[in-house]
Amino acid sequence: MVNNVISIHGLTVVRSGRPVLERLDLEIGAGVTGLLGPSGCGKSTLLRAIVGVQQVEAGAVNVLGKPAGSAPLRHRLGYVTQAASVYDDLTVRENLRFFARVLGCQDDEVARAVEAVDLGDHADAVVGRLSGGQRSRASLAVALLGRPDLLVLDEPTVGLDPVLRRDLWKLFHDLADQGAAVLVSSHVMDEAERCDQLLLMRDGVILAHDTPEAIKQHAGAEDVESAFLSIVEAAA
Repeated sequence: MVNNVISIHGLTVVRSGRPVLERLDLEIGAGVTGLLGPSGCGKSTLLRAIVGVQQVEAGAVNVLGKPAGSAPLRHRLGYVTQAASVYDDLTVRENLRFFARVLGCQDDEVARAVEAVDLGDHADAVVGRLSGGQRSRASLAVALLGRPDLLVLDEPTVGLDPVLRRDLWKLFHDLADQGAAVLVSSHVMDEAERCDQLLLMRDGVILAHDTPEAIKQHAGAEDVESAFLSIVEAAA
């Protein structure tokens, strides 16, 4: 199991002259960690900083003991953006074979990734003809190639039906049980209960970081959404 996966100290990100994240300190460990908060609160910016593709004003982000974005992390980190990151004119299998060659993965990784996201029946379908949810799963399959130590997933369940959402969350926990750390962002509060640890975020600030149960107990609430509202009101 990977420990001390992500360490962030004094992270500041400025966009259009306005701080999106300001002097953020954060430690994220193993298991499935949920980053929850309303749209526009800075979740995607934080994830991009962790992956190493976000220009930062100040601070340090270390991932698996290395500076975020450094070459040694390229084969140890899988990243799924909100927009599908696959080629629309290739089939699912062709996309995976292409990225597998880029990553130097074995051929059996392609079949494993296809089955992991339940796209076996669509492996030879052109991605541009798939539904939005299927395209998102194809992107997730690419991120699973090479069995990364850290998966960073930006709202991977948006637009998916409840059954598929349930199955993907099971996959996230299976990956964590196999030793990967999984960081999942969402604005859907009912997904919070599925996480080992929660980060509640608003306006670029982490308001709470603990287990779902501990956050609810601390706020005296029966569910995470009520706890979030209570914490926001207390911080106002």
